Amino acid sequence: MFTGSAVAIATPFSGGQVDMESFEKLLDFQLQSKTQGIVVLGTTGEASTLSGQEREALIRKTLEKVRGKIPVIVGAGSNDYEKAVIFSKQAKQLGADGLLLVTPYYNKATQKGLEAYFGGIARQVDLPIILYNVPSRTNVNIEPETVETLSRIPNIVGIKEAGGDLGQVLEIKRRVPEDFKIYSGNDDQILPIAASGGHGVISVVANIIPDQVQELCEAVENGDLKTAVKKQTEMLPLIHQVFAEVNPIPIKAAISLLGMGKNELRLPLTPLSEGARKELIREMENFGLTLRGALEEKRGSQ
Repeated sequence: MFTGSAVAIATPFSGGQVDMESFEKLLDFQLQSKTQGIVVLGTTGEASTLSGQEREALIRKTLEKVRGKIPVIVGAGSNDYEKAVIFSKQAKQLGADGLLLVTPYYNKATQKGLEAYFGGIARQVDLPIILYNVPSRTNVNIEPETVETLSRIPNIVGIKEAGGDLGQVLEIKRRVPEDFKIYSGNDDQILPIAASGGHGVISVVANIIPDQVQELCEAVENGDLKTAVKKQTEMLPLIHQVFAEVNPIPIKAAISLLGMGKNELRLPLTPLSEGARKELIREMENFGLTLRGALEEKRGSQ
């Protein structure tokens, strides 16, 4: 699929509707950077609040702009198996390069249920699949033994691991084939997971600093540990602010501050609190980012 940094791209809104013009700007920004893949309709893209028509339009636009340049991976998971199959088949039909399938949420499947869910989709849709383990959101962990079982299915090719447990990452690495990809799902663990046998990151902060995230991944791949440590630690204060509140609340604010879309979310998500916004601005400026959106806001209020 890819090695390095893929962006979990946000979905801009304006007046309650998908802002396709701003979405194109985000895609262009990524294509002009070193990003190695686009993940559309993930958590950061607020996929759970999108209609079927909106999903299709976003996939089509992403493929129109990106196909043939870098991989396009579509988030197609659901807590409803049949819906996940429909989403996955839609992505395949439209021309996606791969799927990201989150662990079913709310239902709290057993490990046997997870095997049946992921395995069933994989056998019905002939696309490379990346599992997505994020227990903080789903309250279910994909155990290493389950990952091992699923890795034997030819088109289940990797996992986005956002559980925060580096011991589990190492146990997964011990159990899966050498070519099975392990991606960090946490921007503050890109380096530790790479050191545990990982292959990169599906990143939120790459929405605003794509080159720096990819350069960190490249430093690890090249064995330049000193540079990798320097880059990971330099971006930590900004990462902390990007996750100061529930994702994608802060990254939507950050995108707006850069002038690439409105700071608009869909309920139950609400805009970033004023205190957190001030801290985010401070860390973005400390990182050397030019806050065009903030300047426009200031001029508009005068």
